Amino acid sequence: MDNLKKVGLTALAGSLVAFSAQAGSLSASGGAKITYTADTGNEDVAHDGNRIGLQKSVSLSGSGELDNGHTVSLSQVIATTGSLTSTVLTYDMGDMGKLVYQEDSGDLGIGKIDDMMPTADEEVSNGIDTEAASNEGLVGKVDGGITGFNYSYSMDMATINVGYGMGADGNNDDGANSGAGSNTSSQSIAITATPMDGLKVFAGTGSKGTATQDDDHDTYGLTYAFGPLTVGYQHSEIDFEATSSNDNETDSFGISFAVNDNLSISYGEQETEADGQANDQEVEGISVGYSMGGISIKAHQNEGKNIANQADNVSEHTEIAVSFAF
Repeated sequence: MDNLKKVGLTALAGSLVAFSAQAGSLSASGGAKITYTADTGNEDVAHDGNRIGLQKSVSLSGSGELDNGHTVSLSQVIATTGSLTSTVLTYDMGDMGKLVYQEDSGDLGIGKIDDMMPTADEEVSNGIDTEAASNEGLVGKVDGGITGFNYSYSMDMATINVGYGMGADGNNDDGANSGAGSNTSSQSIAITATPMDGLKVFAGTGSKGTATQDDDHDTYGLTYAFGPLTVGYQHSEIDFEATSSNDNETDSFGISFAVNDNLSISYGEQETEADGQANDQEVEGISVGYSMGGISIKAHQNEGKNIANQADNVSEHTEIAVSFAF
């Protein structure tokens, strides 16, 4: 594996200092989201029950300023239907960038650019194969983990994200640890730049695996906006160390059109080719988004064929969402 990918990344874990701050106040932000889902997952799985979903989470956030002018902030989303919480602790150093530790909260490093295609709602992979009878999920998307450290630094035309993911995702209370010991960390870097008005280019590289397998993840692409139209292309590769796994390459493209200030529509496709597999995984989706004041209405319909490069493994997902901000 290319050692350049590890430069400065493992140091994030080795140079961290534990600290605590006196509690201040946390503020709660509100919102409401209700969805109607017509199809989801594998076509062989019946979904004849309640198709209405209601967002069930509470968001809390707070911050405080240190003597040196730096800011420490905490945000937490608590799911009221279970024990899962998403937590982000941010140390903002101003012009020196931001260092974040997060638990089950979004992406790290290369994961922040795993799918940059323009869309009016969700990614074309959203909801695909969520309940497949074969238990085979989509392949081809680069990954930097969701629990760990991320350092971001922005300059005039570019933003850099360096991620260090823990071997085991999850939530630990202070003084606790988790993981079976066989897991290893992920480490990656992503760069996004805007060299000219309307043009955004991005690239990332990293590795993710276990104690016996270290896989390389790479991606690059661009988006370009001119007038109401935005187009994009992205290429991703995952090289597996284990000879039993099939290296894969994914090509994606997307196009979105802003009909007016409130209404947008989009279409996207992904195709993943795996070494030694006769069938390419194909995913496509359309979406529409409308917003006015504190209400937004969004919908998308995604479809996947040959999921995990397996013939006749088909999955669909159709969703309509109404959100209110308050």
